[in-house]
Amino acid sequence: MLQLSSRVAIPLALLAGAIAVPAAAKDKAPTARPVQIQELYACRDIADPAARLACFDREVGELSSADTAREITFTDRETAKKARRGLFGFSFPKLGGIFGGDEDEVKEIETTLRSASVDRSGKYTLVMEDDAVWVQIDSTQLARQPKPGQKVKIRVASMGSYFASIEGGRGIRMKRDR
Repeated sequence: MLQLSSRVAIPLALLAGAIAVPAAAKDKAPTARPVQIQELYACRDIADPAARLACFDREVGELSSADTAREITFTDRETAKKARRGLFGFSFPKLGGIFGGDEDEVKEIETTLRSASVDRSGKYTLVMEDDAVWVQIDSTQLARQPKPGQKVKIRVASMGSYFASIEGGRGIRMKRDR
């Protein structure tokens, strides 16, 4: 039997693990549908047309009651996208796809500056048109004082921080305050 040296075996094991990670991520279980939706979909499998119609009528009634009682909520992709954009900059745990899938994850936003102030240590606080407040966490100095109405691009950076660039200028590291 051929024996591999640890010089060869360890890199091969690491390579095999690296290949397996994307495959495991692809097989991630989809988020569970609410019971009301599962039961409605189950009506499609009933062969007898009268029984199938009765099932649909019953389950749509149950779904309507759950909606009225706010036990279940519906949203569309655009509404979920707006919610993700409004929460951009806050850290939340994965909420089981409540705002849609990761394929629509917001990586950057473009907004307009409502106001800017500088604290005693020379760091900026930027208030955007949507009331989002961002606070500078590095010591980068800007060549020009930010002014209301200027366009701001904020993008994801490393370690939970973000880069804000005002009118295409130098980026400053920020965190969302509120």
